[in-house]
Amino acid sequence: MPRPPIQRNPLPYAEALAARDLAAIDLVVIHCTELPDLAMARRYGERVLYESGTGNSGHYYIDRDGSIHEYVDPDRIAHHTRGYNPRSIGIELVNSGRYPHWLDSRQQAMDEAYTGAQVEALIALLGELHARIPSLKSIAGHEDLDLDEVEASDDPALKVRRKRDPGTQFPWQQILDAVPLLRLS
Repeated sequence: MPRPPIQRNPLPYAEALAARDLAAIDLVVIHCTELPDLAMARRYGERVLYESGTGNSGHYYIDRDGSIHEYVDPDRIAHHTRGYNPRSIGIELVNSGRYPHWLDSRQQAMDEAYTGAQVEALIALLGELHARIPSLKSIAGHEDLDLDEVEASDDPALKVRRKRDPGTQFPWQQILDAVPLLRLS
């Protein structure tokens, strides 16, 4: 499989993220941005949220047209999944998810399908990462790892999942058939 074209556009704080040995990476976590477009996802990624001068971001973003954007080099620890960051690479697929009512109990469906171009680009990127990082063995969705429930924004008596991505529209079987990674769930 040919190397996928990757547009490198590091976040302003990327060099402030902790460095790591690629051999420490054994997991890829699949996310959806739950935002309408790549530009808004970039703005969210650039937000500084921590005293270290860093924020929340995946390593790679795949737009609906299949373009791949590297915001954080895999040799840095990005903040994308609590408890798993030191050992994982975060890949974000542009998808509206539950936007803009993420925690509204009446808006929990994740109905937007992923594009064929996104899925093809993801398969190519996963193949590239697996070849480059031999320790990479597993894949999971954000929803598989972050099981927390929080109060619904429309009714505090109700609980909703904090994270539901990549959601029911994600083509797990197609991905697992194409790449030699085991799904954690």
